Amino acid sequence: MNLALPAAAVVPRSSALRWLSDLLYTRRGLLLAALLGPPLLWFGVVYLGSLFALLANSFFTLDEFSGVVDRSRLSLDNFRAMTEPANVDVVLRTVLMAVSVTLACGLIAFPIAYYMARYARGPQKALLYIAVMLPLWSSYLVRLYAWKLLLAKEGAISWVLAEVHMTWLLDALLSTPGIGGNSLSFSRLGTFIVFVYMWLPFMILPIQAAIERIPGSLLEASSDLGARSGTTFWQVIFPLAMPGIAAGSIFTFSLTLGDYIIPQVIGDSTLFIGQVVYRQQGVAGNVPFAAAFSLVPIVVIGVYLWIAKRLGAFDAL
Repeated sequence: MNLALPAAAVVPRSSALRWLSDLLYTRRGLLLAALLGPPLLWFGVVYLGSLFALLANSFFTLDEFSGVVDRSRLSLDNFRAMTEPANVDVVLRTVLMAVSVTLACGLIAFPIAYYMARYARGPQKALLYIAVMLPLWSSYLVRLYAWKLLLAKEGAISWVLAEVHMTWLLDALLSTPGIGGNSLSFSRLGTFIVFVYMWLPFMILPIQAAIERIPGSLLEASSDLGARSGTTFWQVIFPLAMPGIAAGSIFTFSLTLGDYIIPQVIGDSTLFIGQVVYRQQGVAGNVPFAAAFSLVPIVVIGVYLWIAKRLGAFDAL
């Protein structure tokens, strides 16, 4: 059987492709528009569009009698309600938790990332990569409920502490105001532990990549010039690793600010920003107030980036 297509059917299509290729080659602006158009359109319509819709909804109000959103007038009532003490407490509690989680992740991640970048080689390095990323390969909810079992009063952590006669330490932690509770799974300390576990890989990998890009010649030069290990770390390694630390901190800080599932499953009854947004939108149906409260993490992240820039975190980018 002859499967060859007639020449008349092939030549026009080939000619059209050649014409398009010549057009894009000769007009570089058109080629650039063709490449950047779809992602910019997605960014402009999907991301910025939804953001502006969120902002617009925050100026509407909810009719208390009918439960319908009143779009006939614009109001600042939702923003005034956010200044009430209970809502301010929610914002401060969430920001404090995000800062604590970010600091803890940074302290834990840096030695691991440094070892992975400077000392680990071959199979050992591959195993470390797998160990860091392994938690990300399982479901978020599976990991969360696994921690719920670990932190429970009858869980593995309480059992281990009882076996080594350190129950007094757990009792002391749980009786501490502000972080304690009936058990680790119903305490703010438990919420903190799970947050750190969940977001730690997002801190390790950027720092590891930043440290790996530091030329070894700089460390040798520092040593040849008589600098001690501490001086080399603070004057050479740490400033050059700062872009990775900044990138990782943006991940951990923003993810903690917006998460509402972890505080809902593990922790006491105190609310975080994500829970307030979820309850106002999903339970109370107050979309305008939820939209106004959703702007809080965006503003906080903006302030955080501004402070990081002022401190020179992005100078080495």
